[in-house]
Amino acid sequence: MTRRCSSVEQLSLYVFPGEEATVQLFGKLYNIPRKQATYGDAGVTYTYSGVKRSACPWTPTLNFIRDAVTETTGQTFNFVLVNRYKDGQDHMGEHRDDEKELDPLCPIASVSLGAARDFVFRHRDTRGKQSLRQIEPVKLELAHGSLLLMNPPTNTLWYHGLPVRKKVLLPRINLTFRRIVLDSKK
Repeated sequence: MTRRCSSVEQLSLYVFPGEEATVQLFGKLYNIPRKQATYGDAGVTYTYSGVKRSACPWTPTLNFIRDAVTETTGQTFNFVLVNRYKDGQDHMGEHRDDEKELDPLCPIASVSLGAARDFVFRHRDTRGKQSLRQIEPVKLELAHGSLLLMNPPTNTLWYHGLPVRKKVLLPRINLTFRRIVLDSKK
């Protein structure tokens, strides 16, 4: 992916149309420490953490990257969540992508552009004070141009997050491609 993605690095890192985003936890809205944008097929929406996001139309750049991801993985995707981290202070807490509208049989494909960042997986049985098992967290460095494929049942068994890394001074863009199951009742 590095060769294909490097041609879009400047566009992705410096001309990002994302907005400050919020999540809803226990009925209250909170700002998240990164900017977000959503793109996808017409009519596709994605609801997570109490916030419903409608997809903007695919841009030529995102179409190009989506086609490269499809060619590499053999999977098709109809939605991408774009996160822009201005530096190592911007982060994403541990969570699972367990929303009902995600196709449970389709992997989630994550493309990283810009600064390398640690991505941490923690097994669900190791969380909290009443941990059921002793499984070490798995830490991966996601470098510029890398592609991470989270196959099922990753989101059932493992939490993942992007921790704060104060020494990272450069921006990072993450493109998370998903397949949303369209509601046939609409």
